[in-house]
Amino acid sequence: MRTVNASNAVNIADLRRLARARLPRAVFDYIDGGADDEWTLRENSRVFDDVTFRPRNAIATPHCDLKTTVLGTTLELPFLLAPVGSTRLFYPQGEVVSARQAGEAGTCYILSTLSGCRLEDVKAATRGPAWYQLYIVGGRQVAEAGIARARDAGFSALVITIDTPVAGNRERDTRNGTKEIVSRKPLRMLPHLWQFVVRPRWVLGLLADGGVMTFPNVMIPGEGPMPYAEVGTQLQEAMVSWTDFDWIRRVWSGPIVVKGVLRAEDARRAIDAGASAIVVSNHGGRQLDGDPPTLRVLPEILEAVDGRIEVLVDGGIRRGADIVKAIALGARAVLVGRAYAYGLGAGGAAGVGRAIEILRADVIRTLTLLGCASISSLDASYVDAAFR
Repeated sequence: MRTVNASNAVNIADLRRLARARLPRAVFDYIDGGADDEWTLRENSRVFDDVTFRPRNAIATPHCDLKTTVLGTTLELPFLLAPVGSTRLFYPQGEVVSARQAGEAGTCYILSTLSGCRLEDVKAATRGPAWYQLYIVGGRQVAEAGIARARDAGFSALVITIDTPVAGNRERDTRNGTKEIVSRKPLRMLPHLWQFVVRPRWVLGLLADGGVMTFPNVMIPGEGPMPYAEVGTQLQEAMVSWTDFDWIRRVWSGPIVVKGVLRAEDARRAIDAGASAIVVSNHGGRQLDGDPPTLRVLPEILEAVDGRIEVLVDGGIRRGADIVKAIALGARAVLVGRAYAYGLGAGGAAGVGRAIEILRADVIRTLTLLGCASISSLDASYVDAAFR
Protein backbone atom coordinates (compact mmCIF):
# COMPACT_ATOMS: atom_id res chain seq x y z
CA MET A 1 0.00 0.00 0.00
CA ARG A 2 1.46 3.34 -1.05
CA THR A 3 1.83 5.75 1.86
CA VAL A 4 2.58 9.43 1.97
CA ASN A 5 6.05 10.61 2.87
CA ALA A 6 5.11 13.05 5.59
CA SER A 7 8.13 15.24 4.98
CA ASN A 8 6.95 15.87 1.41
CA ALA A 9 3.67 17.46 2.56
CA VAL A 10 4.35 21.05 3.55
CA ASN A 11 0.69 22.07 3.74
CA ILE A 12 -2.83 20.70 3.30
CA ALA A 13 -2.73 21.54 -0.41
CA ASP A 14 0.18 19.12 -0.76
CA LEU A 15 -1.86 16.37 0.89
CA ARG A 16 -4.69 17.16 -1.51
CA ARG A 17 -2.37 16.65 -4.48
CA LEU A 18 -1.09 13.38 -3.07
CA ALA A 19 -4.65 12.15 -2.49
CA ARG A 20 -5.60 13.07 -6.04
CA ALA A 21 -2.67 11.04 -7.37
CA ARG A 22 -3.56 7.95 -5.33
CA LEU A 23 -7.36 7.79 -5.46
CA PRO A 24 -9.72 6.96 -8.33
CA ARG A 25 -11.28 10.13 -9.70
CA ALA A 26 -14.77 9.32 -8.37
CA VAL A 27 -13.40 8.82 -4.85
CA PHE A 28 -11.21 11.92 -4.89
CA ASP A 29 -14.05 14.06 -6.24
CA TYR A 30 -16.31 12.74 -3.48
CA ILE A 31 -13.87 14.32 -0.99
CA ASP A 32 -13.04 17.39 -3.02
CA GLY A 33 -16.31 18.41 -4.66
CA GLY A 34 -19.32 20.50 -3.72
CA ALA A 35 -22.80 21.26 -4.95
CA ASP A 36 -23.70 22.84 -8.31
CA ASP A 37 -21.17 25.56 -9.26
CA GLU A 38 -19.26 25.03 -5.99
CA TRP A 39 -19.48 28.74 -5.08
CA THR A 40 -20.10 28.00 -1.40
CA LEU A 41 -17.28 25.48 -1.41
CA ARG A 42 -14.85 28.13 -2.66
CA GLU A 43 -16.23 30.93 -0.49
CA ASN A 44 -15.81 28.87 2.67
CA SER A 45 -12.05 29.13 2.19
CA ARG A 46 -11.86 32.53 0.50
CA VAL A 47 -13.75 34.32 3.28
CA PHE A 48 -10.75 33.88 5.58
CA ASP A 49 -9.01 36.42 3.34
CA ASP A 50 -11.49 38.99 4.64
CA VAL A 51 -9.99 38.65 8.11
CA THR A 52 -6.62 40.23 8.87
CA PHE A 53 -4.50 39.92 11.98
CA ARG A 54 -3.56 42.64 14.49
CA PRO A 55 -0.44 41.27 16.21
CA ARG A 56 0.95 42.47 19.49
CA ASN A 57 4.66 42.60 18.83
CA ALA A 58 7.70 42.56 21.13
CA ILE A 59 5.91 40.04 23.36
CA ALA A 60 7.78 36.85 24.25
CA THR A 61 5.72 33.70 23.85
CA PRO A 62 8.14 30.81 24.49
CA HIS A 63 5.24 28.38 24.80
CA CYS A 64 1.76 28.43 23.27
CA ASP A 65 -0.99 26.52 25.04
CA LEU A 66 -3.40 25.00 22.49
CA LYS A 67 -5.75 23.41 25.00
CA THR A 68 -9.43 24.18 24.94
CA THR A 69 -12.54 22.74 26.58
CA VAL A 70 -15.48 21.50 24.55
CA LEU A 71 -18.59 20.11 26.28
CA GLY A 72 -16.62 19.87 29.50
CA THR A 73 -13.77 17.83 27.99
CA THR A 74 -10.26 19.25 27.70
CA LEU A 75 -8.76 18.83 24.25
CA GLU A 76 -5.08 19.24 23.45
CA LEU A 77 -5.97 20.96 20.17
CA PRO A 78 -8.56 23.59 19.24
CA PHE A 79 -9.85 21.51 16.35
CA LEU A 80 -11.85 18.30 16.10
CA LEU A 81 -12.01 15.84 13.21
CA ALA A 82 -15.40 16.39 11.56
CA PRO A 83 -17.77 13.60 10.49
CA VAL A 84 -16.99 12.54 6.93
CA GLY A 85 -18.97 9.72 5.38
CA SER A 86 -17.53 6.69 3.59
CA THR A 87 -13.91 7.30 4.59
CA ARG A 88 -13.30 3.56 4.39
CA LEU A 89 -13.25 4.19 0.63
CA PHE A 90 -10.34 6.61 1.02
CA TYR A 91 -8.12 4.08 2.81
CA PRO A 92 -8.66 0.64 4.38
CA GLN A 93 -10.37 0.94 7.77
CA GLY A 94 -10.46 4.68 7.22
CA GLU A 95 -12.65 5.60 10.20
CA VAL A 96 -10.61 3.46 12.60
CA VAL A 97 -7.37 4.93 11.25
CA SER A 98 -8.61 8.51 11.59
CA ALA A 99 -10.04 8.02 15.08
CA ARG A 100 -6.77 6.52 16.27
CA GLN A 101 -4.80 9.51 14.98
CA ALA A 102 -7.24 11.95 16.61
CA GLY A 103 -6.80 10.18 19.93
CA GLU A 104 -3.02 10.19 19.62
CA ALA A 105 -3.17 13.94 19.07
CA GLY A 106 -5.45 14.46 22.07
CA THR A 107 -8.51 15.63 20.21
CA CYS A 108 -12.02 14.42 19.40
CA TYR A 109 -13.11 12.30 16.45
CA ILE A 110 -16.68 12.57 15.17
CA LEU A 111 -17.98 9.45 13.43
CA SER A 112 -20.55 9.66 10.66
CA THR A 113 -23.50 7.29 10.65
CA LEU A 114 -22.52 6.62 7.04
CA SER A 115 -19.21 5.01 7.87
CA GLY A 116 -17.78 1.74 6.66
CA CYS A 117 -16.48 0.64 10.07
CA ARG A 118 -18.48 -0.52 13.08
CA LEU A 119 -18.90 2.26 15.61
CA GLU A 120 -17.68 -0.05 18.36
CA ASP A 121 -14.38 -0.59 16.52
CA VAL A 122 -13.96 3.13 15.92
CA LYS A 123 -14.49 4.04 19.56
CA ALA A 124 -12.10 1.30 20.68
CA ALA A 125 -9.41 2.70 18.38
CA THR A 126 -9.17 6.15 19.97
CA ARG A 127 -7.74 7.23 23.30
CA GLY A 128 -9.62 10.50 23.06
CA PRO A 129 -13.30 11.44 23.14
CA ALA A 130 -15.57 10.48 20.25
CA TRP A 131 -18.95 11.82 19.16
CA TYR A 132 -21.51 10.06 16.97
CA GLN A 133 -23.13 11.98 14.13
CA LEU A 134 -26.67 10.77 13.49
CA TYR A 135 -28.62 10.43 10.27
CA ILE A 136 -32.05 8.87 10.68
CA VAL A 137 -31.49 6.61 7.68
CA GLY A 138 -33.51 3.41 7.82
CA GLY A 139 -36.16 5.02 9.99
CA ARG A 140 -36.57 5.84 13.65
CA GLN A 141 -36.28 2.24 14.89
CA VAL A 142 -32.95 1.81 13.12
CA ALA A 143 -31.72 5.19 14.38
CA GLU A 144 -32.64 4.36 17.97
CA ALA A 145 -30.68 1.11 17.70
CA GLY A 146 -27.67 3.07 16.46
CA ILE A 147 -27.99 5.57 19.29
CA ALA A 148 -28.09 2.73 21.82
CA ARG A 149 -24.97 1.19 20.32
CA ALA A 150 -23.18 4.56 20.41
CA ARG A 151 -24.12 5.05 24.06
CA ASP A 152 -22.96 1.56 25.01
CA ALA A 153 -19.69 1.98 23.10
CA GLY A 154 -18.85 5.17 25.00
CA PHE A 155 -19.52 7.96 22.53
CA SER A 156 -19.90 11.09 24.63
CA ALA A 157 -22.07 13.33 22.42
CA LEU A 158 -24.65 12.96 19.67
CA VAL A 159 -24.35 15.24 16.64
CA ILE A 160 -27.60 15.89 14.76
CA THR A 161 -27.14 17.17 11.20
CA ILE A 162 -30.11 19.31 10.15
CA ASP A 163 -29.19 20.38 6.61
CA THR A 164 -29.83 17.21 4.60
CA PRO A 165 -33.53 17.00 3.65
CA VAL A 166 -32.17 15.84 0.30
CA ALA A 167 -28.67 15.22 -1.00
CA GLY A 168 -27.08 18.19 -2.73
CA ASN A 169 -26.58 18.28 -6.51
CA ARG A 170 -22.93 17.22 -6.70
CA GLU A 171 -22.23 17.37 -10.40
CA ARG A 172 -18.80 15.77 -10.15
CA ASP A 173 -20.47 12.62 -8.85
CA THR A 174 -22.86 12.61 -11.80
CA ARG A 175 -20.08 13.03 -14.34
CA ASN A 176 -18.01 10.31 -12.66
CA GLY A 177 -20.93 7.86 -12.81
CA THR A 178 -21.10 7.33 -9.07
CA LYS A 179 -24.68 6.00 -9.16
CA GLU A 180 -23.79 3.62 -11.94
CA ILE A 181 -20.64 2.42 -10.16
CA VAL A 182 -22.48 1.53 -6.95
CA SER A 183 -25.44 -0.02 -8.81
CA ARG A 184 -23.54 -3.34 -9.07
CA LYS A 185 -24.99 -3.75 -12.56
CA PRO A 186 -22.07 -4.58 -14.90
CA LEU A 187 -23.42 -2.91 -18.03
CA ARG A 188 -24.09 0.35 -16.16
CA MET A 189 -20.74 0.20 -14.37
CA LEU A 190 -18.57 -0.64 -17.37
CA PRO A 191 -18.15 2.87 -18.90
CA HIS A 192 -16.87 4.24 -15.59
CA LEU A 193 -14.52 1.48 -14.44
CA TRP A 194 -11.46 2.99 -16.13
CA GLN A 195 -11.09 5.28 -13.10
CA PHE A 196 -10.30 2.25 -10.99
CA VAL A 197 -8.23 0.32 -13.51
CA VAL A 198 -5.64 3.11 -13.48
CA ARG A 199 -5.41 2.93 -9.65
CA PRO A 200 -4.60 -0.78 -9.11
CA ARG A 201 -3.02 -0.31 -5.67
CA TRP A 202 -6.16 1.39 -4.41
CA VAL A 203 -8.27 -1.43 -5.85
CA LEU A 204 -6.14 -4.09 -4.16
CA GLY A 205 -6.43 -2.22 -0.86
CA LEU A 206 -10.20 -2.04 -1.21
CA LEU A 207 -10.48 -5.74 -1.98
CA ALA A 208 -8.24 -6.64 0.97
CA ASP A 209 -10.50 -4.50 3.18
CA GLY A 210 -13.62 -6.42 2.19
CA GLY A 211 -14.56 -4.87 -1.15
CA VAL A 212 -17.44 -2.45 -1.70
CA MET A 213 -18.44 -1.16 1.72
CA THR A 214 -21.81 -1.28 3.40
CA PHE A 215 -23.01 0.78 6.38
CA PRO A 216 -22.63 -1.44 9.47
CA ASN A 217 -24.06 1.22 11.79
CA VAL A 218 -27.34 1.23 9.88
CA MET A 219 -28.72 -2.23 10.53
CA ILE A 220 -31.98 -2.82 8.64
CA PRO A 221 -34.17 -5.39 10.47
CA GLY A 222 -34.21 -8.69 8.63
CA GLU A 223 -31.67 -7.47 6.06
CA GLY A 224 -28.45 -6.46 7.80
CA PRO A 225 -26.19 -3.49 7.00
CA MET A 226 -27.60 -0.94 4.59
CA PRO A 227 -26.03 -1.32 1.13
CA TYR A 228 -23.96 1.53 -0.21
CA ALA A 229 -26.20 2.05 -3.23
CA GLU A 230 -29.20 2.96 -1.07
CA VAL A 231 -27.74 5.98 0.70
CA GLY A 232 -29.18 8.64 -1.61
CA THR A 233 -32.73 7.33 -1.35
CA GLN A 234 -32.45 6.82 2.38
CA LEU A 235 -31.21 10.38 2.98
CA GLN A 236 -34.31 11.77 1.28
CA GLU A 237 -36.43 9.83 3.75
CA ALA A 238 -34.32 10.77 6.76
CA MET A 239 -34.94 14.48 7.15
CA VAL A 240 -34.56 15.73 10.72
CA SER A 241 -37.19 18.19 11.93
CA TRP A 242 -37.30 20.03 15.23
CA THR A 243 -40.02 17.66 16.48
CA ASP A 244 -37.54 14.76 16.19
CA PHE A 245 -35.55 16.22 19.05
CA ASP A 246 -38.30 15.19 21.47
CA TRP A 247 -37.74 11.47 20.95
CA ILE A 248 -33.99 11.86 20.45
CA ARG A 249 -33.71 13.44 23.91
CA ARG A 250 -35.69 10.56 25.37
CA VAL A 251 -33.30 7.93 24.03
CA TRP A 252 -30.05 9.89 24.44
CA SER A 253 -29.29 11.42 27.82
CA GLY A 254 -25.92 12.93 26.89
CA PRO A 255 -25.04 16.22 25.18
CA ILE A 256 -26.60 16.96 21.79
CA VAL A 257 -24.78 19.02 19.17
CA VAL A 258 -26.80 20.53 16.31
CA LYS A 259 -24.79 20.79 13.09
CA GLY A 260 -25.90 22.87 10.11
CA VAL A 261 -26.93 26.16 11.73
CA LEU A 262 -26.72 29.24 9.49
CA ARG A 263 -29.46 31.52 10.91
CA ALA A 264 -29.97 33.17 14.27
CA GLU A 265 -33.48 31.74 14.56
CA ASP A 266 -32.18 28.20 14.03
CA ALA A 267 -29.58 28.78 16.73
CA ARG A 268 -32.34 29.78 19.14
CA ARG A 269 -34.46 26.79 18.13
CA ALA A 270 -31.50 24.50 18.75
CA ILE A 271 -31.25 25.87 22.29
CA ASP A 272 -34.97 25.33 22.79
CA ALA A 273 -34.56 21.77 21.49
CA GLY A 274 -32.02 21.02 24.22
CA ALA A 275 -28.72 21.41 22.35
CA SER A 276 -25.54 21.78 24.36
CA ALA A 277 -23.61 23.11 21.35
CA ILE A 278 -24.12 24.02 17.73
CA VAL A 279 -21.88 23.84 14.69
CA VAL A 280 -22.13 26.71 12.23
CA SER A 281 -21.93 24.66 9.05
CA ASN A 282 -23.05 24.56 5.43
CA HIS A 283 -21.95 20.93 5.00
CA GLY A 284 -18.71 21.99 3.36
CA GLY A 285 -20.58 23.50 0.42
CA ARG A 286 -21.99 20.09 -0.47
CA GLN A 287 -25.69 20.83 0.02
CA LEU A 288 -27.17 24.20 -1.03
CA ASP A 289 -24.85 26.15 -3.31
CA GLY A 290 -25.31 29.80 -2.43
CA ASP A 291 -25.29 29.19 1.30
CA PRO A 292 -23.20 31.89 2.99
CA PRO A 293 -19.66 30.98 4.02
CA THR A 294 -19.73 29.89 7.63
CA LEU A 295 -17.18 32.37 8.96
CA ARG A 296 -19.32 35.22 7.66
CA VAL A 297 -22.42 34.15 9.63
CA LEU A 298 -20.53 33.18 12.78
CA PRO A 299 -21.00 36.63 14.42
CA GLU A 300 -24.78 36.47 13.86
CA ILE A 301 -24.98 33.05 15.50
CA LEU A 302 -22.82 34.08 18.44
CA GLU A 303 -25.04 37.09 19.06
CA ALA A 304 -28.16 34.93 18.99
CA VAL A 305 -26.67 32.33 21.34
CA ASP A 306 -25.34 34.98 23.74
CA GLY A 307 -23.14 32.51 25.61
CA ARG A 308 -25.92 30.07 26.50
CA ILE A 309 -24.34 27.15 24.64
CA GLU A 310 -21.05 26.51 22.89
CA VAL A 311 -20.59 27.48 19.25
CA LEU A 312 -18.26 25.64 16.90
CA VAL A 313 -17.69 26.25 13.20
CA ASP A 314 -16.50 24.29 10.18
CA GLY A 315 -15.96 24.93 6.48
CA GLY A 316 -12.99 25.90 4.35
CA ILE A 317 -10.27 25.46 6.97
CA ARG A 318 -6.96 24.65 5.29
CA ARG A 319 -4.43 26.38 7.53
CA GLY A 320 -3.84 26.87 11.22
CA ALA A 321 -4.25 30.61 10.67
CA ASP A 322 -7.85 29.89 9.64
CA ILE A 323 -8.40 28.13 12.96
CA VAL A 324 -6.96 31.08 14.88
CA LYS A 325 -9.18 33.54 12.98
CA ALA A 326 -12.33 31.53 13.70
CA ILE A 327 -11.57 31.26 17.41
CA ALA A 328 -10.61 34.94 17.66
CA LEU A 329 -14.03 35.75 16.19
CA GLY A 330 -15.69 33.76 18.96
CA ALA A 331 -15.86 30.06 18.05
CA ARG A 332 -15.12 27.68 20.91
CA ALA A 333 -13.30 25.34 18.50
CA VAL A 334 -13.45 24.31 14.85
CA LEU A 335 -14.16 21.12 12.94
CA VAL A 336 -11.85 20.10 10.09
CA GLY A 337 -13.08 17.64 7.47
CA ARG A 338 -11.44 17.83 4.07
CA ALA A 339 -8.07 18.71 5.61
CA TYR A 340 -7.71 15.33 7.29
CA ALA A 341 -9.64 13.47 4.56
CA TYR A 342 -6.99 14.53 2.04
CA GLY A 343 -4.37 13.14 4.40
CA LEU A 344 -6.25 9.87 4.77
CA GLY A 345 -6.64 9.56 1.01
CA ALA A 346 -2.98 10.35 0.50
CA GLY A 347 -1.59 7.79 2.88
CA GLY A 348 -3.75 6.49 5.70
CA ALA A 349 -2.49 6.99 9.25
CA ALA A 350 0.65 8.81 8.11
CA GLY A 351 -1.43 11.25 6.07
CA VAL A 352 -3.96 11.96 8.82
CA GLY A 353 -1.16 12.40 11.32
CA ARG A 354 0.63 14.77 8.99
CA ALA A 355 -2.54 16.83 8.44
CA ILE A 356 -2.98 17.20 12.19
CA GLU A 357 0.67 18.11 12.66
CA ILE A 358 0.58 20.71 9.87
CA LEU A 359 -2.43 22.42 11.45
CA ARG A 360 -0.95 22.19 14.96
CA ALA A 361 2.33 23.76 13.86
CA ASP A 362 0.47 26.47 11.93
CA VAL A 363 -1.59 27.37 15.01
CA ILE A 364 1.49 27.57 17.23
CA ARG A 365 3.34 29.73 14.71
CA THR A 366 0.36 32.04 14.24
CA LEU A 367 -0.16 32.50 17.98
CA THR A 368 3.54 33.21 18.48
CA LEU A 369 3.55 35.83 15.74
CA LEU A 370 0.41 37.38 17.23
CA GLY A 371 2.03 37.67 20.64
CA CYS A 372 -0.71 35.47 22.12
CA ALA A 373 0.32 32.75 24.55
CA SER A 374 -2.77 30.55 24.42
CA ILE A 375 -5.92 29.68 22.55
CA SER A 376 -7.94 30.75 25.59
CA SER A 377 -6.45 34.26 25.34
CA LEU A 378 -7.62 34.83 21.77
CA ASP A 379 -10.31 37.43 21.26
CA ALA A 380 -11.55 39.84 18.61
CA SER A 381 -8.80 42.35 19.39
CA TYR A 382 -6.37 40.17 17.43
CA VAL A 383 -8.30 40.44 14.13
CA ASP A 384 -10.09 42.80 11.81
CA ALA A 385 -12.98 41.30 9.84
CA ALA A 386 -14.39 43.09 6.82
CA PHE A 387 -17.84 41.62 7.47
CA ARG A 388 -18.09 42.28 11.19
